[in-house]
Amino acid sequence: WLAETYASFKGLTVTNSADEEKFLPADEPVTADTTTAETPVTDAPVTDAPTTTPAAAPAPKTASAPKAATGVSGAVKVTSPMPGTILNVKVSVGQQVKKGDVICVLEAMKMENDIPASQDGVIASINTQKGASVNAGDVLATLN
Repeated sequence: WLAETYASFKGLTVTNSADEEKFLPADEPVTADTTTAETPVTDAPVTDAPTTTPAAAPAPKTASAPKAATGVSGAVKVTSPMPGTILNVKVSVGQQVKKGDVICVLEAMKMENDIPASQDGVIASINTQKGASVNAGDVLATLN
């Protein structure tokens, strides 16, 4: 094995631990030093593996249940512009809002974003709640 390994390095320059460069000539025969005694390798004792049954994996988290809408769905939808967490719902069903009034506060990327009403109207339904995780495009509320 050693002779084969050494032979694969023929023609290369190597550096030993004393930082001495040596050139391995390509035409020099390679021999292995067999005068050193090698320690025989023995197999480790084999033991039976424990026969315990692995613990059942915890059940995967399921998606949160659909959020129940409060009120009857309106004609105008106010949707989430990005994924995040609802920090606060600022309106209630039946409340009159004007364009630009804050419907809810959405935290996304450690920033608080006010979600405004897109037009004047009356809140017909609130489709989210404080602490809910929402995706982009999810309906947060509807207006009439």
